[in-house]
Amino acid sequence: MGQVTVIIDKREYAITCEDGQEAHIMKLSRILDERAKMISASAGLINENMKLALVGLTLADELQESLQQSGGHMAEDDIAKADNSLAMSLDAQTAKLISLIKDIKAV
Repeated sequence: MGQVTVIIDKREYAITCEDGQEAHIMKLSRILDERAKMISASAGLINENMKLALVGLTLADELQESLQQSGGHMAEDDIAKADNSLAMSLDAQTAKLISLIKDIKAV
């Protein structure tokens, strides 16, 4: 297993991933960091959970817009499935981040 340390909104997180996925995880973390900084700049002081929710909503909105602009006319059922899949993925990532934050606070 690979491991990479990412920085999102000035916080470091040690992420375990499949070997060879380290660069991809770093790229994704830069996207999250960029969104978190944008939200912090526009929303001011908000708690981490709210910031995480807003980052997720921002990315979900961008995904939906991208799907609509791609010209691929997805059926409503397919869009709902993609939305549900994204929501489940965001929930899983939220749980991982909360766990990491608890681990960091415990240290």
